[in-house]
Amino acid sequence: MNIPFIAAIIAILSSFYGSYSDIKEGVIRNKFTFPLIMLGIVLNGIYAHIIGLPWFFVLTLIYTAIIFGLCYLFWRVGAWAGGDVKLFTGLAALLPFAPAIVNYNILGINFPLVANYPFPFTLMINSILSILPFLLIYILFVSIKTKPHLLRELLEPVIDFKKTLVLTMVISSAVTITSIITPYLPLQIIILTLILLYLISFIISKLPDRLKAVIVSVVTVFALYKNFELAIIGIIFLLISLTVVRIIRKLLTTVSKEALQDDYTVDELEEGMISAHNIYETDDGIIVDKKGIFEKIKDVVTKGELSNLLTPPGKIIVTNMAAGLTEDNLEELKELVKEGKIENKFTIKKGVPFAPSILIGVIISIFIGDLVLIIQKLIYSIFIYI
Repeated sequence: MNIPFIAAIIAILSSFYGSYSDIKEGVIRNKFTFPLIMLGIVLNGIYAHIIGLPWFFVLTLIYTAIIFGLCYLFWRVGAWAGGDVKLFTGLAALLPFAPAIVNYNILGINFPLVANYPFPFTLMINSILSILPFLLIYILFVSIKTKPHLLRELLEPVIDFKKTLVLTMVISSAVTITSIITPYLPLQIIILTLILLYLISFIISKLPDRLKAVIVSVVTVFALYKNFELAIIGIIFLLISLTVVRIIRKLLTTVSKEALQDDYTVDELEEGMISAHNIYETDDGIIVDKKGIFEKIKDVVTKGELSNLLTPPGKIIVTNMAAGLTEDNLEELKELVKEGKIENKFTIKKGVPFAPSILIGVIISIFIGDLVLIIQKLIYSIFIYI
């Protein structure tokens, strides 16, 4: 019995049904996801017994628990709905390892590409990356139809290219200087080279403008003299890459935040609407938590404020969970507005179904491989070529 093949087919069909349910009803129900999780665990328990490897089943449980924990964090900060969390957990239980159901070769590279980390992480990463094209199309539609100023903000890295060009020249100069220093290092390892590259880029970027311009100009002229074609291609590649990164950053932060949110008065609110912010009641009054997921993660990394990510600062009045506002929430908000404890303006976020991206992520993971690994190989091939 080819259980990995069966599990892969079930994963695809489950993701398809989850996408259909998410788009049509706006929810992925527990009566579907809980049996899916149990089915994955049972199937891989049977498979571990058949192949005589108990550790396979143990790793299945470990990977499933880890994925649930990570997804739970996303749910806690309001990034994902509960159905997405349980669907991912079910997929992790079904596919703890990459199913070898296809194998083909393109340009000397064997597909699907399998990363060194557990396969459920590939599912998650591919799903997250898959939502970017849909998010971009949706934001472009919203921008053209109702919020044209967002289009300019999204394209600001292209319109205001000078900042990106300066950063490109700084990094390009740092690469040249690093290439000169690296042969003299006692250890020729990639991590040491990357650290050196970062330090040189940081130092050049902090120099006074005139001194920075002189150093960058001299190093660039030297690079052009040493290998004109390589230097030009490298600068163009860096400029395009940094521009794309800045656009994606805009897409995932300020632009998407405004495109996917609208303000309402308390009388305009309806049951099921999803608040963009958590609202708490503390001893000091009402707090509207406007920090996004990236700001919260940054606080965890830089300040170690994990408690702020998981523990509410007071009594929860309204959450930004996908379940949306209830009748009790609406009544309590009206009372708070009437008492003057809170502003009569509430930001509501538009729900964007994530399950279709999970479906695309599953298909890509099974038949093509890990997108991060593919991007790494693509970048490596470009550098080898130039």
